[in-house]
Amino acid sequence: MTRLGLGSGALGNLYTEVTDEQAYEAVGAAWDRGIRYFDTAPHYGLGLSELRLGAALRERPREEYTISTKVGRRLEPSDRGGDDLAHGFAVPATHRRVWDFTADGIRRTLDASLERLGLDRVDIVYLHDPDDHAEEAFREGYPALEKLRSEGVVGAIGAGMNQAEMLTRFIRDTDVDVVLCAGRYTLLDRSALAEMLPAAVERGTSVVIGGPFNSGLLADPRPGATYNYAEAPNELVDRALRMKETAERHGITLRAAALAFCAAHPAVTGVLVGARSAAEVHDCAEQFATPVPDSFWQELRESGLLGEELP
Repeated sequence: MTRLGLGSGALGNLYTEVTDEQAYEAVGAAWDRGIRYFDTAPHYGLGLSELRLGAALRERPREEYTISTKVGRRLEPSDRGGDDLAHGFAVPATHRRVWDFTADGIRRTLDASLERLGLDRVDIVYLHDPDDHAEEAFREGYPALEKLRSEGVVGAIGAGMNQAEMLTRFIRDTDVDVVLCAGRYTLLDRSALAEMLPAAVERGTSVVIGGPFNSGLLADPRPGATYNYAEAPNELVDRALRMKETAERHGITLRAAALAFCAAHPAVTGVLVGARSAAEVHDCAEQFATPVPDSFWQELRESGLLGEELP
């Protein structure tokens, strides 16, 4: 897995439409910048993200990249019409999502993902957002993934969530290889530091950090920016703007600092960035490669914008 990965939610028309050509160019730009880890899910655009990612990677040597998808939301055909914007995706509502962490549901969902991707195997499968389905996920979903791993259908198994607490339970109580933690180890939200990241270090579990910009605020801090998929509260906008000013004084961008922060923890194997164009991919790659001076971190600590407890 490369240290920087491409999350493909945007390729499923997250919020606004992306053309097939734009999606193809974004994946191509990622490849050109040395990115070899790609993450997707059936949830993203009702399968559109998987279709586009699979098509864009089809001409690439399979042994040269790592791909992950997710299970837990099974897609069923629907004739209700309309669009899927209520779930955040600008696509026709040709399917509906069904929460399903049963063993049969896991296998059926993965089979459908493999068909959309045009692959006979994936490298990582995550249980996707089992927040309200913990009992079924631990009792049936996780053992089903263990079986798929033992059969060689998947290389590694884990869970992907927007919270740290249940991921800590997966790390401590199961034999997951990796967890995907979105938005909970960033410059603005460090809740994963309390238990999850120390548990991962102790158990030797890999951690992938998603949402390094908290869905927008750390990429472009301003009034009206999004924070965790909702409008950011004023106090967080002010905090992000102060961080941006500090970064600029040290000759870097806040984006570079946000990515460097996520990648620096010893438990973190990789950081996922979402991008909807080749230009955004190139920018993320450039920011990720930018050295962040120690003086920047020191000033953040001294100003109270970062805590002394951080590694």
